[in-house]
Amino acid sequence: MKLIFKFLLISALICLSITIVMIAVGKGSNAGIPLMLFFLLLALSVRGTKKFKGFSFTILIFATVTVSMYYPTYFTSVGSFNLKKLIVPLLQIIMFGMGTAMSMKDFAGVVKMPKGVLVGLACQFTIMPVLGFGIATLFGFAPEIAAGVVLVGSSPSGLASNVMAYLAKANLALSVTLTAVSTVLAPLMTPLLMKVFAGQFVPIDFWSMMLSILKIVILPIIIGLIFNHFFHGKVKWLDKAMPIISMAGIAFIITIITAAGRDSLLTIGLLLVLAAIIHNIAGYFLGYWGSRALKMSEQDCRTIALEVGMQNGGLASGIALEMGKVSTIGLAPAVFGPWMNISGSSLATWWRDKSSDKEITSDEDQ
Repeated sequence: MKLIFKFLLISALICLSITIVMIAVGKGSNAGIPLMLFFLLLALSVRGTKKFKGFSFTILIFATVTVSMYYPTYFTSVGSFNLKKLIVPLLQIIMFGMGTAMSMKDFAGVVKMPKGVLVGLACQFTIMPVLGFGIATLFGFAPEIAAGVVLVGSSPSGLASNVMAYLAKANLALSVTLTAVSTVLAPLMTPLLMKVFAGQFVPIDFWSMMLSILKIVILPIIIGLIFNHFFHGKVKWLDKAMPIISMAGIAFIITIITAAGRDSLLTIGLLLVLAAIIHNIAGYFLGYWGSRALKMSEQDCRTIALEVGMQNGGLASGIALEMGKVSTIGLAPAVFGPWMNISGSSLATWWRDKSSDKEITSDEDQ
C-alpha cells in the first residue's frame, strides 16, 4: 500500500477512535462529523488495496448515510424545493446509462442459454418475493415497511450483479442476459408480485405501478439502446462518465431516502438490517443450491445465486416514491442496497479466490 493510502487509513482510524470516545462520554449525538470522516477516509484508503478496492463505493454510501442520519434537514429540501423530486430523474439517467451499456446481443442469451435463463428468472421471481413476504410477516413490521421488504424481493436484478459475476469468475454472459430480461419483465412481474404479496399489507395499484416502471426503467433503457446503436464508441467521454454518474446518483438517492425516513430508521433500523441480511443471504443460498440441484455448471450456479440475491434497489426506491411512500416503503431499498453490495463483493471475492479458471472449466466438463 502506498504511503498516501496508509496515511488515509491511519486518519480514518483516528476519526473512528474519536467517534467511540464521544459515544462513550455521552456525546454520541455530536459524533456525526468524525464518523462520516471515518467512512470517507476509509473508502479512499481501500482504493490502494487490490483486494478491498471494490468495497470503496459501498463504504462511501455509509458516509452519506451517516450525514443524512445526523443532519437530515440538509437532505430533505433546498428552500421550497423538495429533494425527493430528484429521485425519478436520477433513476432515469441511471437506466439510460444501463441502456447505453447494453445491446440486443445481450438478449441473445435467451436462445443460447435457455436453461440458465429460465432457471434464473424462475428463481428471481419466486424465491425473493416469497422470502420478502415471509420475513416481513415474521418480523411483524408495520404495513408500509413490510411492503417495502416485499418490493425489494419483487424487483429485478441490477447492474451490480454483473460486476459481481465477473469478479466471481461466473458466467458473465448469462448474468448480463438475466439482468436484461428480468428488467424488461419488471413492468409486468413486479406489480403482479406486489399485488399478490404486498397487497396483504397495503393497497397496490397494478396499472399505476406498471406505468411507473415503464417510465422509470423501460423508456430510458430503450433510449439508451438506440443511443448505443447509433453512437457506440463515438462518445467516449459519456462511456467513462456514466458509471461515475450512476454511482453518484445511487448515493444521492439513498441519502435522500435515509433523511426522509430517519425517524422510522431510528426505531426499526437494526431489525431492517437484520431482515436485509437474512433475505439477501437466503437468496444466494437458494439460488446457488437450487441450480446445483438442476445439475447446472459451477459458473452458472454462481451467476444465478448473484442474480437472485441482488436486486435493483434503485428501481424499488423509485417505485416507492411514485407510490408517495418513499419515507416508509422506500426504507427497505435504502437499507438493503448497501448491504447487497457488501455481501455481493464479499461472496464474489471468496469465489474468485476459491477456484481457479482451470478448476471451473473441469467442473463444467464433468
